[in-house]
Amino acid sequence: MDNEGILNKTIYKFSEKVDIIQTIIIGLVAFLVPTFLAQLIQAVFGAQSVIAANSQIIVGSIVNTALVTAAINLKGWKKIVGVVTMPSISTILSGYVFGTASVYMSYMIPAIWLGNFALIYAYKFILLGKEKNYFLAGIVGIIAKVLIIFASFELLNVFKIFPEKLVNNLQTAMGMTQLITATIGVLISFIIYKVEKNKVK
Repeated sequence: MDNEGILNKTIYKFSEKVDIIQTIIIGLVAFLVPTFLAQLIQAVFGAQSVIAANSQIIVGSIVNTALVTAAINLKGWKKIVGVVTMPSISTILSGYVFGTASVYMSYMIPAIWLGNFALIYAYKFILLGKEKNYFLAGIVGIIAKVLIIFASFELLNVFKIFPEKLVNNLQTAMGMTQLITATIGVLISFIIYKVEKNKVK
């Protein structure tokens, strides 16, 4: 099975209309949530609130839900690449999730893209290609994503790219936070998967 075939697999053969609608919705979520949700949370609950302090968890969980849903529902290189790249670009442009560290996160963009693609590819290959268990695909995808992103951060940190005062926070953001948000995204997406799987039956 070639990679092009794998990326064209979906859980259900959607009509062209439904395919367009869900592509737009997932794309908007991937781009707009990192840009506006953290800002909205700060405006509603206050910049010093517990919810605002955990905005990265909230935003990241929604983005990972979009990634897994895209893996299950969308097909083709263009759509997948769009969903993979939009969240990190949006996050850095908005500057709300990482705050003053956002400028330094530009160094992490390739690793984040690769990590996002690894999560999507795990579902395309394991769940849709090999027809294995949903959570097996999730575990493999989560581990691959976190390892790629965290290892890339640690490698860049060897060269002292990030200011010392930001290293601890960024280390958490690129490690434990990625693990938590990817796991939550996989769990939320399971509901969507089950609904669509029942439609197939």
